[in-house]
Amino acid sequence: MQRHYVWDPLIRLFHWSLVILFAANALLTDPDERIHEVLGYVIVGLIGVRILWGVIGSRYARFSSFPPSFSGAVGQLTDIATGRVRPHRGHTPLGALMIYNLLLTILGIGLTGYLMTTDMFWGIEWPEELHEALVTWAEISVVLHIAAVIYESRRTRVNLARSMVSGYKDLPTSPPETQQ
Repeated sequence: MQRHYVWDPLIRLFHWSLVILFAANALLTDPDERIHEVLGYVIVGLIGVRILWGVIGSRYARFSSFPPSFSGAVGQLTDIATGRVRPHRGHTPLGALMIYNLLLTILGIGLTGYLMTTDMFWGIEWPEELHEALVTWAEISVVLHIAAVIYESRRTRVNLARSMVSGYKDLPTSPPETQQ
């Protein structure tokens, strides 16, 4: 096994802060209370920091290191189906798609939540309906994300959750072309 430093402190702080704040807002707050709105704005602010860090941050934090790739995702699904294991130092293609999905979905939640507070959309149903649909989609995505992390950790023998705590990934020793 080779140890690689992958996730910088800002990425790890962002990830776990988002986990805690999203869970608290979805499960513990009343949507009609001010704290729900405040936590929503904090979450949107966190995502703003993450987007900035995705442009200027460390190597594996940059969006350029994990562009959305449907062909890469199909390749990863093919690897899963055929039993081929190709660990990635950074995000896998499917992981990248999930990150973009979650960032955009949560920004949509924040936008629709904001719209519901404006005079222009006060009392109009579609922002609230879209808000609730996006929350449901985000919750489904989070469950899929957690299941995928567990599955891929077992399949590749790389503890992905531990790497998001420590910042280090322990990868099997293999030729560099298989470790992206």
